Amino acid sequence: NDSNKTQKNISLAATPFTIHSKTTMAEEAKAYVPPKVWKHKPGPGIWGKLNQPTAGPRSEKELPRGKHAIQLYSMATPNGIKAGIFLEELYEAYGLEYDAWLIHIAQGQQFTSGFVKVNPNSKIPALLVYDLTDEKKPPVRVFESASILLYIAENFDKDNKFLPKDPQGRIETISWLFWQIGSPPHPRGGG
Repeated sequence: NDSNKTQKNISLAATPFTIHSKTTMAEEAKAYVPPKVWKHKPGPGIWGKLNQPTAGPRSEKELPRGKHAIQLYSMATPNGIKAGIFLEELYEAYGLEYDAWLIHIAQGQQFTSGFVKVNPNSKIPALLVYDLTDEKKPPVRVFESASILLYIAENFDKDNKFLPKDPQGRIETISWLFWQIGSPPHPRGGG
């Protein structure tokens, strides 16, 4: 029955093409047999070798720690720079100091044991905030750029210059924060 067959017209970058499938999705699902043992086949290039279907650290290495309470671990990617930009704004506004550490994602530094302790998803940016008055207290860990921005605003924006106190202004700001994380296109299509 041709009505069950898949046909879609797709337009990408003004280049239309048609996908024709000789089987239905149900037929394809019945035909698929998962392997008894999964064998990872690395893809081509630098990212194909880094991206694996496993979680957790791949090497033992602790993260560096500077002298300030705030420790930022990131790289200059579209999402990676957001926390650094905001910390610079807070430095200008309040003199808030922090330490920033480069995590070379093309070298797999996000898969070290120290980084995975901060972000189990192995993605930049990540943040540790220490209580310098009590070194026995474990640091607060924050990961994902929106979470980091919100945490920094809630804890270090003393005069509410960036995150208003009034409920309407606060939720408006948070709505725009979450929008900018997920909505705009990124340069070269990456995040």
